Amino acid sequence: MAPGTPRPTSRDVAQAAGVSQAAVSLVLGGKWHGRVSEPTAERVREAARRLGYRPNLAARNLRLGRTRTVLLVVPALTNEFFAGVYTGAARIAAQHGFGVVLYPSPEGIGPARDPFQSAQAALDGVIASSMAADAVTAIRGDQLPLVMLDSDPAGSLGAATVNLDIADGVRQIAEHLLALGHRHFLHLAADIPSWTFEVRARELAARVGAVPGTTVRTARADLTSIDNARAAAETALAGPPPRPTALVCDDDKLAAGAYKAARRLGLRIPDDLSVTGLDDLALATAIDPELTTVSLDAERVGERGMRALLAVLDGDTPERDDIPVHLVVRGSTAPPG
Repeated sequence: MAPGTPRPTSRDVAQAAGVSQAAVSLVLGGKWHGRVSEPTAERVREAARRLGYRPNLAARNLRLGRTRTVLLVVPALTNEFFAGVYTGAARIAAQHGFGVVLYPSPEGIGPARDPFQSAQAALDGVIASSMAADAVTAIRGDQLPLVMLDSDPAGSLGAATVNLDIADGVRQIAEHLLALGHRHFLHLAADIPSWTFEVRARELAARVGAVPGTTVRTARADLTSIDNARAAAETALAGPPPRPTALVCDDDKLAAGAYKAARRLGLRIPDDLSVTGLDDLALATAIDPELTTVSLDAERVGERGMRALLAVLDGDTPERDDIPVHLVVRGSTAPPG
């Protein structure tokens, strides 16, 4: 077939062979015996060979619901959390005879281009982790069963939403620091317009604000850059009094940047500054002192996401409760000096 030549369709084969498209489907699908004569079947096969027709098996499987393939869309492959989400999803998928195709969105949490727009591929459903509500419509999210992970349930376009109880995790952090006696807080926030980070900011402000005599400052930092987090924390900590005694970070990588900022300013952790993270990545126990953070079970998120999609495919109602999280107290927090 010459470049640029339209791919022949089953209709073209039917016209060339002088038969119906149904007959073409029967012959090329191997189900013609007793329904189509041998001469007719040979005429269809010859027309398909002459035209260079190849059936789109993936599209056929999609119509029959037999692809048993799910697309998992994540903002990045470099984040340990999303690796855990994939592991959990793939484990449940394998138990049910499904495969998982992992696709990192080139736009981060924003709109993701369709990785299959030029390929003959088909999917049974899509799972999107930590994406904006409208970010996956280009990946057939408006045409296939869609499960959203770590996304706003009120604005979700998906058939189901699976979330960690992030709000409770932030409440646990705030209550821990308030009980230690901290009253002046710095929130090192991820500079990403995402529902999960909006929840963190809202819950921290509400919980700390309910206690008289408290203050909360906010500094925003690039979630992908520890050095950017260091610079943002350093600027905020060197600002006008009162100096924060507790630094609440949106994730553990930002906390690592905060450690570097404190060191540059001559502040000791936790004697002069308590620091908390959120994720409980391997990094949390690699820094000194080890980081007080909220443990998020990424594999369980992936498992629940896949189970939710399987339930949707079967016409059942997925589990709706948020996944619990818990605070892990380590050496980075103490009463203010």
